[in-house]
Amino acid sequence: MSKLTLSQLEHHLFAAADILRGKMDASEFKEYIFGMLFLKRCSDVFEARRQQIIDENLAKGRTREEAEQRAEKPSRYSDSFYVPPNARWAWIRDELHRDVGEGLNKALGALETENPSLDGVLGHIDFNRRVGQTRLPDKKLRELILHFNQHRLLNEDFEFPDLLGAAYEYLIAEFADSAGKKGGEFYTPRDVVKLMVRLVKPREGKRVYDPCCGSGGMLIQSRHYVEEYGGNPRNLALFGQENAGNVWSICKMNMILHGIPEADIRNEDTLASPQHVEGGELMRFDYVLTNPPFSQNYTREGMAFPERFKYGWCPETGKKADLMFAQHMLAVTRPGGIVATVMPHGVLFRGGAEKEIRKAFIEHDHLEAVIGLPPNLFYGTGIPACILILRHQGAKPAGRRGKVLFINADAEFHAGRAQNYLRPEHIEKIVRSYDDFEEVPGYAAVVDHATLAENDYNLNIRRYADNSPPPEPHDVRAHLVGGVPKQEVADKAELLQAHGLKVARMEPSGIRENLSEVREQSPDYASGSIRATDEPIVAGIFIERDERYYDFAPHLTERAQLKAALEADPGVQAREQALTEAFTAWWQTHEQHLRRLPERRDLMALRAELLQTFETALRPVGLLNRYKVAGVIASWWDDYQYDLRTLAAQGFEGLVEGWVDTILDALNADDKKQAAKLNPLDHKLVQRLLPDYLQELEQTEARKAELEGQLEAAQTKTSDEEDDEESDNEAALTEAEIKALKKQLTASKKQLKQLRNQLGQRLTEAHLALSPQEAEQLVLDIACDDLARQLERYVTAHRQAVVAAVENWWDKYKVTAREIEAERDAAKAKLDGFLKELGYV
Repeated sequence: MSKLTLSQLEHHLFAAADILRGKMDASEFKEYIFGMLFLKRCSDVFEARRQQIIDENLAKGRTREEAEQRAEKPSRYSDSFYVPPNARWAWIRDELHRDVGEGLNKALGALETENPSLDGVLGHIDFNRRVGQTRLPDKKLRELILHFNQHRLLNEDFEFPDLLGAAYEYLIAEFADSAGKKGGEFYTPRDVVKLMVRLVKPREGKRVYDPCCGSGGMLIQSRHYVEEYGGNPRNLALFGQENAGNVWSICKMNMILHGIPEADIRNEDTLASPQHVEGGELMRFDYVLTNPPFSQNYTREGMAFPERFKYGWCPETGKKADLMFAQHMLAVTRPGGIVATVMPHGVLFRGGAEKEIRKAFIEHDHLEAVIGLPPNLFYGTGIPACILILRHQGAKPAGRRGKVLFINADAEFHAGRAQNYLRPEHIEKIVRSYDDFEEVPGYAAVVDHATLAENDYNLNIRRYADNSPPPEPHDVRAHLVGGVPKQEVADKAELLQAHGLKVARMEPSGIRENLSEVREQSPDYASGSIRATDEPIVAGIFIERDERYYDFAPHLTERAQLKAALEADPGVQAREQALTEAFTAWWQTHEQHLRRLPERRDLMALRAELLQTFETALRPVGLLNRYKVAGVIASWWDDYQYDLRTLAAQGFEGLVEGWVDTILDALNADDKKQAAKLNPLDHKLVQRLLPDYLQELEQTEARKAELEGQLEAAQTKTSDEEDDEESDNEAALTEAEIKALKKQLTASKKQLKQLRNQLGQRLTEAHLALSPQEAEQLVLDIACDDLARQLERYVTAHRQAVVAAVENWWDKYKVTAREIEAERDAAKAKLDGFLKELGYV
């Protein structure tokens, strides 16, 4: 039996949402989808366990009636939920046809009543709730029920164990995207969550706490982190609190669907009434991770455990509760623990009570790092935010005491349609900079407490780690009489040299002294192939003018020639070839680790191995810096992670089968919008397995386009000639020729349609013809191709930066002020001549 793939389940859940879309917005119907999914999952797991109990009793010689009676005892379902008869899926599917909303409400209520751990989780979901003047009709709810009936939701049906949890998080993200501003109330983007978890590095045997847990992403990712790094995820205790009841419910269901029913999630206002208490005191935690609501008010009166706020009270109005949350986090952190919290930038520099709290954090050595994030990462707000890393006094590593690390990553992001994203390389750079706790010019700064005191405890990130680009230099002499200043070329030496371009380095009379960073990172320099006395330069681009200036080479007469000249440079080609060879050698050595993944199933050990060896193999080439090299493998891993999970769980043949099922599912999808998300012809498996078919399809499409062009031209010409009786019509097509063209076009369209309809059959036949060894090699080849494309993306970006630098010098200095003046004078003289001829002057 084929396993359900992540793509198929995501499509299934998205299509369920589409059934309700239009009747209400995402913030309203998400609870119905979550409720229906939860009912189906609980019922499927229950039925499987019930059948197991019946079979066990039948094997002991009991009658079916006796076996079924024993299977109805709730005590036998200690490791799952007992589902009462009116909440079982078979009854809902087969018997619930009238008053469907009421029947579903009763099913949820009965499930909650029979399972105390679900108390309050399902009761707020009301399938009879009015939306405007109407409620969902029985027909629509029956459609939803029948839709969810399509798939059984047992772990044994999934291509990897946590597939349901991954799909649920996908659905939460989709709802957050649809809900817009409201989405920020329950969802923190997964790239931010991954970053924060990697900063604190949770370990098994510890407690993780999120005081504003939303849908629970921080807690779940912490568990994944422990599991991925070889720890026992069940030996990590998860605790969370959420103020909004419906969001708390989403979080509880999220935990259960991820197989973490033991997570302790409470529903109450964290500032007013923290719920995690033991022995009359606040419970303490090893890791506190959270994204609290930005800039809200709070009420001091009646607040429990006021001793949490020993450094002061922020104003109750003016939306300044942020540092109250931060103090709560410190108060519930164990000695030796760590806090990572998202905060708005206002907490870094506002005065009054907030300044006093900030000062106390610094004087008591609580603040370890301030990490500036890009703008527009979060749903509901476009303002930039930061992450504060806090520890108890004396808990910092020795080398970090009395200091604060500032990381300015606000320019490191990928711009999306509606919001920005952190790519894996951005996360990698932030985490490594935090781990190293060292200066990185224009990015990270280590600042001692004395300096912070001198700045009146203002923690504005740009004050310490300024990533503003330097002002664009302009050489007046070069603007006037031409030439490219050698000093400006030397300033770009690191960029140019990294891509294999030779740049002369001379004393101040010419180019500045050798750059230490270039000397360290340049293989050519280290090997002695470049010397300070070498003539320039960016070969084929510049020629020597004098000791201070270059000229562009005479054969370069247009700006458009620069790109081709740079790409043809022997140094550039050699450097890129060296990187390709290093990658090929690395893959040949380390693909064995992927081959053994179905046996070892050690995903994060594999990740660590690939990351470390990839960097060791490629960094010496010198083209990409450490963060880019790490970003290549991290980006590939992020894109490939679910395929790797499937590979670990199902093996190579199982992964290929999953790809085939996903493609066939997309081909048969009724929902064109959802089907458009995956073009089967673009799938990596089709590209690899059916190259001849794709070529035939391409040729047929080209023939069709050619015939359409000929026919359109002929018909246009005929129409023009009818308007112009004197036109020469010798070249015009006859009516018979046009008719023949139409016939050929019809045949071409028919052939194209037939070809497209054959994709599923041809793919299935090619799949069935694969041997196990061929399936394994196919997967490895695809993985290699994907990683090579990631590497090429980074190389292309670096090459484009080199081209942009040279084009900038062309734009600034190629045309001199004298030439512009001469053109102006010539134009003026020509105009004066026209005016004189016309008698105006």
